[in-house]
Parts: sequence; C-alpha cells; structure tokens
Amino acid sequence: MDYSLILLVAGAVFLGSLMRSTFGFGDSVVSMPLLALLPIPFSTAVALVGLVGFTVALFFAVSGWKYKDPIILKKLSIATLFGIPFGLLLVHFANQQWISVILGIILISYSIFSLTRSKAQDNHLEETFKNTNYSLPFGFASGMLGSAYNMNGIPIVLYATTRNWTPNKFMGNVQSHFIISSTFIIISHFLSGFWTKEVGIFYLSSIPAILLAIWAGNYLYSRIDTDKFRQYVFYLIFILGALNLIEIF
Repeated sequence: MDYSLILLVAGAVFLGSLMRSTFGFGDSVVSMPLLALLPIPFSTAVALVGLVGFTVALFFAVSGWKYKDPIILKKLSIATLFGIPFGLLLVHFANQQWISVILGIILISYSIFSLTRSKAQDNHLEETFKNTNYSLPFGFASGMLGSAYNMNGIPIVLYATTRNWTPNKFMGNVQSHFIISSTFIIISHFLSGFWTKEVGIFYLSSIPAILLAIWAGNYLYSRIDTDKFRQYVFYLIFILGALNLIEIF
C-alpha cells in the first residue's frame, strides 16, 4: 500500500479527532470530506471514521461517565438503535448531496437561532426539553446519520445545547452516548461488510495520530472559558453546517 496515502489518511483522522477531543463532536464532518478527496472507497472511509470515533469516545467516556444522566442516556441509546437500520438504507438509496444540503440548512438555522434568541426564549426552550422524551427523535437521528455517514454526534449535540448543561455535563453526556452509539454503529458496519483489510491498515496506522489529537484536544479544552463554551459550540455548529453545504459544490 502507498505510504503517502496512509500518511494523508492519518492526517485527516488527526484533524477530526482533534475536533472531537476539543469540543466533543464534529470529527466526522471534518474527516469524511477530507477522506473523500483520497482514492479510497466511501465504505472504507465510513468504517474507518466509525472506529476512530469509538476510540476517542472510549478515552473520554471514562472521565466523563460520572457526569452522565442515566435516564437521558438510556432513551438516547434505545432510539439510536432503532435509527441505525434506516441509516444503512440511506447509504444505498438516498442521495448524499441532498442529505448534506438538508443537514447544512438545519445546522445553520439552528445556530443562528441559538446565537440570537433572547434569554426568555432560552429559558422556555430549556424548560420544554426537561421532558426527557424529547431526546428520542434526536437519538433516532443519531443512529440513522451515524450508520450512514458517521454523523451520530450532531443530533446529540443539538439536543445537548437545548439543556443548557455545564461543559462537564455536556461532555459527559455526549461522550457517554457516543461510546454506546459508536459500538452499535461499528457493529452495523461490520455486519454490512464495510470492514476490510484496508480499513484495518488505515486504523492501526492512525493510532499515533489519534493519541496525539486526544492529548492536544485535552490541552485546548482545559483552556476554553467555561462561560463561553456553549457559545463556541453554536459557532462550531454554524461552521459544520456551512461545510455540509460547501461539500456539494
């Protein structure tokens, strides 16, 4: 196998893992477009990013597990499981460009609303979403987008921002869910035949890049102003939405 290709794959993995380690999400939206530029099958990129996401989540779930909400985690995980088969159907039958357009519009619209909404609207949204049943559609979307495009994090982050959690609780709940959803997703990739020898080589070769990204992400996260963390998340959601729209051109 071409060593330069392995290095390029590891570089894409590093940037995605750095995003996940710093903010708790966004790895697939960074890594997948970069991997799409390389001469590897789409299914290989999907399986690789799924394995990398599981690895990063495993590191952070250990430290963040104590901040989880067991009821929400249970409902999100069950809904995610039901969404996974629909995601596998998306891979085979849905137009990926249309999915990117819809997702991009949703993310941009939500981020603008979140950054401009009043304190009263913020409190109303937080009060409404205290009903944990609202987590179910977000969990379903996580499973669907996760098994199809490894974008299981985006719906969970959107839900998390409605709860106005502290950074520790945000990271704890999000990463705890990721370790569960990523387990479901990589199993679905295995059963769908996405795992190949090529995926194994890329994954093992990328482990040093993943570990470096986790260390660097931890360093950056520890220096983010707690009061501004949520605002940074909304800015990041906007950027991810824009990247989804740019990707189609």
